[in-house]
Amino acid sequence: MPEVIFNGPAGRLEGRYQPSKVRNAPIAMILHPHPSFGGTMNNQVVYRLFYMFKERDFAVLRFNFRGVGRSQGQFDHGAGELSDAASALDWVQTIHPEARFCWVAGFSFGAWISMQLLMRRPEIEGFISIAPPANLYDFSFLAPCPSSGLIVHGDVDKVVPQKDVQGLVDKLKAQKGITIDHRTIEGANHFFDQKVDDLIDTCASYLDMRLAQPPEA
Repeated sequence: MPEVIFNGPAGRLEGRYQPSKVRNAPIAMILHPHPSFGGTMNNQVVYRLFYMFKERDFAVLRFNFRGVGRSQGQFDHGAGELSDAASALDWVQTIHPEARFCWVAGFSFGAWISMQLLMRRPEIEGFISIAPPANLYDFSFLAPCPSSGLIVHGDVDKVVPQKDVQGLVDKLKAQKGITIDHRTIEGANHFFDQKVDDLIDTCASYLDMRLAQPPEA
């Protein structure tokens, strides 16, 4: 799993990139939780998602937002982190230009950033949004949400109450042309302590289902 350093808007960004053995493999990018609360690309959920995509022959990138680990810059409350994510996707596409499509996955703060990136990049075909902080950040930009995806949440999450995630899901499900799958992990808190295996199994089942579907015209 090669360590990579690439240019971002506020300086160099540190990541881990796993190329695929398949020439035109799809790309997946995973975004980590809030930097101010210890979120890094080595978060267990981010790490496990990385390998979930790798096992399915994706070219996969996870990276540290500005100011985290060896990434340069300072925390920018979301605007700069969205620019970091866009630069990271640009970098992967430069070294893997034959990708058929892209997926993005994000955890907590990373879910908020990933959904914003989804709105700006039409090549993103699917998303996995884990514990999206619908009570802390505005998700009204998803109007309409351009791609189908999965939203996963724990039923004992005290950081993001279940009713707030359900409200976001209900708004997205009312939109036409996309399908939103919603899964709740029983007994899981915001960090999925002791429930990461259940979370990854849920995400993997969804991804396998989507990959088995014929591509849209």
